[in-house]
Amino acid sequence: MATAIAPRRPDTRVKESIFIWEGTDRNNKPTRGETKGASETVVTTSLRRQGIRVIKIKKQTFRGGRKISEKDITFFTRQLATMLKAGVPLLQAFDIVARGHGNARFSRLMMDIKNKVETGSSLSQAFREHPGHFDALYCNLVGAGESAGMLDAVLDRLATYKEKILAIKGKIKSALFYPCSVIVVAIIVMWVIMVFVIPSFKDVFKNFGAELPFPTLVVIAISDFFVKWWWLMAVAIAGAVVGIGVMFKRSETVRYTVDRVLLKLPVVGQIIEKATIARWTRTLQTMFAAGVPLVESLDAVGGAAGNIVYAQATKRIQTEVSTGSSLTNSMSNTRLFPSMVLQMTQIGEESGSLDNMLGKVADFYEREVDDAVAALSSLLEPVIIVFLGVVIGGLVVAMYLPIFKLGAVI
Repeated sequence: MATAIAPRRPDTRVKESIFIWEGTDRNNKPTRGETKGASETVVTTSLRRQGIRVIKIKKQTFRGGRKISEKDITFFTRQLATMLKAGVPLLQAFDIVARGHGNARFSRLMMDIKNKVETGSSLSQAFREHPGHFDALYCNLVGAGESAGMLDAVLDRLATYKEKILAIKGKIKSALFYPCSVIVVAIIVMWVIMVFVIPSFKDVFKNFGAELPFPTLVVIAISDFFVKWWWLMAVAIAGAVVGIGVMFKRSETVRYTVDRVLLKLPVVGQIIEKATIARWTRTLQTMFAAGVPLVESLDAVGGAAGNIVYAQATKRIQTEVSTGSSLTNSMSNTRLFPSMVLQMTQIGEESGSLDNMLGKVADFYEREVDDAVAALSSLLEPVIIVFLGVVIGGLVVAMYLPIFKLGAVI
């Protein structure tokens, strides 16, 4: 039996905006404020009825702005948790965050979420419409907090989680920033020497009248190659960077290979492994403590680990746990987790305090990451100094050898 489908009614709701106004009241005293309305005329009419003569009115806009960072979302989560705990209504809290933030793009995001909540959406549903800023982990935790009636507590736990994850990433980035910046500067200096400085020496050596030392000939040959083919080298490097980036985004096999190689690297691989385990256990602890079932928690844990090797292992763990296996045995089958992590997880499962034990594991590995990053920083400094001394010093010595030889002949 065929059934008629009712046509969708067009949305006749009038979109309202916020207007900032200045004026005078019935006693001729200056006053100012903010009013929501469909247009300047509607707001002015409404204020006139209240005895306010409007002198200046302007629609509040949130144009432009920089890209919304993970730090912005973390700070917003902490702000929202603090305001909800203080008894500030949810919609008012979004208003406060939107108008007090310096990034116009972030303010637009907050106002959009607020409007969706005003029209009947749950907070978790409003967050899910912005997956680029709020991942599955974030939305699931907020949904669990709304269902349990403890949104402020869940947001507080979520803010703490994001602050810890952000701190780990920040420490690793700060440790790698110095060597990467030094290497980039060294490459630029070498390019300038090869393209501009060494050709000047070459012109001088043409009238030298003697055979040039072998190191000098090698450096001059490299310089000639740089001068002739610098554009080809630039295209090749740019193409390689773009190609690797595209393959890394589109090919799961490439991402898996790169992440596995990173885990096998000496020194750096250990830091990445410890940071991944810290994020993995911290995420699972946060989800489980918020009342999300273990199988559902594992859905978000793999992506939050930041390593596709652990993400794929988490899927296998989730499959085994859903068929009745214990979390400890499932983790052990992946052969990715150290024995200490497995033992602590087993104790947590047996004692019914899995979230507490996972939190202790995360704390331990976060401290390990701190120590490893500090050790890496102290190790890299002398290595970089030696590297620069050998490369730059070698170039200088190679170009001055003919001058030394000339002095010996004289």
